Amino acid sequence: MTITRGTLLVAAALLAATGCTGGEASASCSGLVTYDSRDYLPTEKSVFTVGERLGTATIAECDDTPNDSGDGIPESRTGAYRIEGVDPAVGIAVGDSAAEAAPMAAG
Repeated sequence: MTITRGTLLVAAALLAATGCTGGEASASCSGLVTYDSRDYLPTEKSVFTVGERLGTATIAECDDTPNDSGDGIPESRTGAYRIEGVDPAVGIAVGDSAAEAAPMAAG
């Protein structure tokens, strides 16, 4: 499946919903995902092809505003997918389905 820029914008919005925003502290909620003991961060790759499902990735817990009355975002899970032509140690795609998967680069 080939993902286009429009699909990436939707995926980026979904990733943003799982992270925190605002202020200097937002770096710790920058969309960190862990798969196979490796950390990945969102990348700006605009065209890529999603391959087979590799397993489950963990989206890190986020509480950048501990003095705020909200509880932050709890840790969650999502699908991890191969990006065709890319070693999973270098990059994967993550999302609840292959159609929603967004590219991530190993950090």
